[in-house]
Amino acid sequence: MADSRLERMADVLVNYSVAVQPGEWVALRGDAVALPAMQAIFAAVLKAGGNPTLMLSDEAMTRSYLRGANDDQLTWVNPMQKLTYEKVDTLINVLGSHNTRSMTGIDPKRLQQRQRANRELSEIFRQRDGEGSLKWTVTQYPTHADAQEANMSLEEYEDFVYGAMLLDQDDPVAEWRKLAAMQQKKIDWLKGKQQVTLQGPNIDLSLSIDGRVFINADGTKNFPDGEIFTGPVEDSVNGWVRFSYPSIVGGRAVSGIELRFENGKVVEASAEQNEDLLYAQLDADEGSRTLGEFAISTNFGIQQFTGNILFDEKIGGTVHMAIGSGYAETGSQNTSAVHWDMICDMRQDSTIRVDGDLFYENGAFVIEEA
Repeated sequence: MADSRLERMADVLVNYSVAVQPGEWVALRGDAVALPAMQAIFAAVLKAGGNPTLMLSDEAMTRSYLRGANDDQLTWVNPMQKLTYEKVDTLINVLGSHNTRSMTGIDPKRLQQRQRANRELSEIFRQRDGEGSLKWTVTQYPTHADAQEANMSLEEYEDFVYGAMLLDQDDPVAEWRKLAAMQQKKIDWLKGKQQVTLQGPNIDLSLSIDGRVFINADGTKNFPDGEIFTGPVEDSVNGWVRFSYPSIVGGRAVSGIELRFENGKVVEASAEQNEDLLYAQLDADEGSRTLGEFAISTNFGIQQFTGNILFDEKIGGTVHMAIGSGYAETGSQNTSAVHWDMICDMRQDSTIRVDGDLFYENGAFVIEEA
């Protein structure tokens, strides 16, 4: 029997997150394992009057490609994908995996080679996103593999996923709008501020937000969501941070990451596991040692690490940062083939001060709102 929560998820995604309008071209993309979710979303897009295009991928074929493609094939840019990025009105991405470790045996340098080849697509995407001509969202379909990664049964993981999406509420859209209003108050307070200082057992870091814009992540771009984020001034980041959870790329977990910044660049880096992959990311290109994103996470429906960045970067009481490419709408000027998120827990003995004023303490906002 189909899970009725899939229909609720599809309804919220199509009518709230991307607000599909009649006649819009909607690309629906995901692995074949997530087909039940895509079927529900496809039906919701049709009901809203959109024109859905299904773009299925397959984990096994992707792995075969990354293992067997020669250099010419690995650097080939799919013209159908480029056309989609250039012309589609709305893009809905559905995550879901047969095996979260399926790419573990792939050489990190081949992953980086492919990532660099697709940089043109990433830049088209970020440009259209920044100018507001492309609506997009990304969501998760619960699978056995993702549940196993999170150390849960499938039933427990389904409850976790749909709870994080607020689909267990009587009116999920109303709840997302309530979160959006709370986050907007924090963003309004931050307007015109300049210097952010983070201190705690895992961090001693300063960065500038002078002239930068914070974005209200309220369930429209990511679903679930819950964060406010910006792009730090590129040469302003100084200090040290130890990230509390593994960061996963290409199916490999890099744990125990520590970075030290000087004038915006990572000058020292180490990891307890898969350090070679950390350096492959840092050395990908000129912009990959610079922070493209700084974010404060606000979804307290997510409290445990699951190995899925869509959820983990939203853990209430944490901050996350991404090395590499920033988002144009924040004012970030950093470009890179990399955008890699890393999470730092701020729930104990930790503070964020903005222009010297206490803004956040032990995982919660403390400022008096205007």
